[in-house]
Amino acid sequence: MKAVTWQGKRDVRVEDVPDPRIQEPTDAVIRVTSAGLCGSDLHLYEVLTPFMTPGDILGHEPMGIVEEAGAEVPHLKPGDRVVVPFQIACGHCFMCGTGLPTQCETTQVTAEGMGAALFGYTRLYGAVPGGQAEYLRVPQAQYGPIKVPDGPPDDRFVYLSDVLPTAWQAVAYADVPQGGSVAVLGLGPIGDMACRIAQVKGAGRVFGVDLVPERLRRARERGVETYDLRAFDNEKELVAAIRDETDGRGPDAVIDAVGTEAHGSAAAKLAQQASALLPRSLGAPLAERFGVDRLAALYTAIDLVRRGGTLSLSGVYGGMADPMPMLTLFDKQIQLRMGQANVRRWSDEILPYLTDEDPLGVDDFATHRVPLAEAPQAYEMFQKKQNGAVKVLLKP
Repeated sequence: MKAVTWQGKRDVRVEDVPDPRIQEPTDAVIRVTSAGLCGSDLHLYEVLTPFMTPGDILGHEPMGIVEEAGAEVPHLKPGDRVVVPFQIACGHCFMCGTGLPTQCETTQVTAEGMGAALFGYTRLYGAVPGGQAEYLRVPQAQYGPIKVPDGPPDDRFVYLSDVLPTAWQAVAYADVPQGGSVAVLGLGPIGDMACRIAQVKGAGRVFGVDLVPERLRRARERGVETYDLRAFDNEKELVAAIRDETDGRGPDAVIDAVGTEAHGSAAAKLAQQASALLPRSLGAPLAERFGVDRLAALYTAIDLVRRGGTLSLSGVYGGMADPMPMLTLFDKQIQLRMGQANVRRWSDEILPYLTDEDPLGVDDFATHRVPLAEAPQAYEMFQKKQNGAVKVLLKP
């Protein structure tokens, strides 16, 4: 089969790899019909290269048609249409039972000290072959795959794999009061969708911050009060402008949907690039023990949120040596919640919104749909934010 493979920093290729097969009775194999290109994939493309191995198959946002199901997957049969969550979880351990499948005790990558295994996401999360491919082996298929109806196009459901539950959890963790205010930093796919969900869930005012014109336009057209970071000399001016709109206090909640790819901190960027350029035997231990992030977005969020408010982090951070402003967090009595999205925790709540009325705008959420064979060009376009690329779907 054809699959998107990682070969080095900013080097992904579509190659022939062996077809997946059933290995455990809880496995299924699906024929992939759509696979999203995620901002987290850019971390592998750019930042987390010390944890990758040439030939790793990328992608963690797939959906498709069941080709085969193992003996212990009684609810799936060939021909079923499913969305595959990005994390791999059993559904019956203590953590899954408490609504935290990203901490699944059956698939935890204990050798690396990490949580549940993820599709297509470095050795830290199990190095499980990903879904940017023609076929995908799905472990723990007795729990993970979400059955969806035939009929509507893939765009209606594919975001259940990651974008929708990640944004949904970001809003849930933000705990925005009815009629309250929330600021979303970063209007990529997750931030954009978080704005939409906050509106649907009853937020009174939604502020969106970015510096990419296409992203700002998309959010503004859906009623978000947008702020172009390029219009301010520094983040302090941005914070002051939004505070002026919230009685001088700041919004009730701030969602950081940027993570480590934020602009700023040239020193942190240099450290990231240096670890990526070292041989893997040196770069990986360095990144694990002394990794630093570009924390501009997080610092802005801490400054912006009102006293007693809530910060919700959905952007990926990976630093182990980051300076956190603990005095400010404590003094402002800020509530802080974060973590990978627990897809199956939220999927049943989200499905009723994926109707023909399309209140979340999923049907036209993708800006680009490209053949799997053009994945290398799609990665480059997405990483460079060219051609108005906000969300890319790959079509095997």
